[in-house]
Amino acid sequence: MSELTYLAGYPESILSQVEQLLAQQKLTAYLQNKYPKVHEYSTEKRLYDYVVGLQRQYLKKSAPLSKVCFDGSLQLVHRALGLHTYASRVQGNKLKAKHEIRIGKVFQRAPLEMLRMIVVHELAHLKEKDHNKSFYQLCCHMEPNYHQLELDTRLYLTHLERIGPLYA
Repeated sequence: MSELTYLAGYPESILSQVEQLLAQQKLTAYLQNKYPKVHEYSTEKRLYDYVVGLQRQYLKKSAPLSKVCFDGSLQLVHRALGLHTYASRVQGNKLKAKHEIRIGKVFQRAPLEMLRMIVVHELAHLKEKDHNKSFYQLCCHMEPNYHQLELDTRLYLTHLERIGPLYA
């Protein structure tokens, strides 16, 4: 079985199903049937509005976001789908935090469900810094289908790596 980079840590049963989809050339059909179109948040302004809308809906008391953007260097540098960063600065006698969310540029042309999964994941880091039980409970609160979407997003990345772009 060849290495499935984005599916490391998944059970052998899932990995063999993915290998079978690849061998039978059915991964494209699976993804296109389940996710027929790309999202409409391709500009950074629209992405920011989308992310802040989800933040207001689910995390009303969380820190404001200073920046939300697509970042072309994420995949290469961090091997990450998205990244939540914060920097603390002293202003007078107060400590101010600046929060940013960066999403891999490969998701600029991806299904909305996958973008939402990544945004939910990064927003959850505003409340929970570590990937613990509370973190994943918060993710599932914001997106009940979180775990399936995470798997499908990894399948999408596998498709990009092995076959190429899903959408023209």
